[in-house]
Amino acid sequence: MNKSELIQALAEKSNIDPTLARDVVETTIAMMKQQLMDGGRIEIRGFGSFEMREHGAYTGRNPSTGESVDVKAKRTPFFKCGKELLEMVNKMATQTTRIS
Repeated sequence: MNKSELIQALAEKSNIDPTLARDVVETTIAMMKQQLMDGGRIEIRGFGSFEMREHGAYTGRNPSTGESVDVKAKRTPFFKCGKELLEMVNKMATQTTRIS
């Protein structure tokens, strides 16, 4: 599902105008981005949590040339699946495997 499909599903499920659904989705995503950029954490019970992880600088290697390359320190967003979602996905995977 991409963003436009999410907007359409929200509009249909909630019986609201697609423009309002778009505003809700875009505002939610913007708020989540800002929370992560500010170093905060997002937790959605039953779904999972998002947080920023710090990665220190290191010396890497260019796979094409073998030359050493300095890689700068960086922050990356990290998602940890919630227990409820993980159990649901694994249950579905088990049922699909049995059918196949």
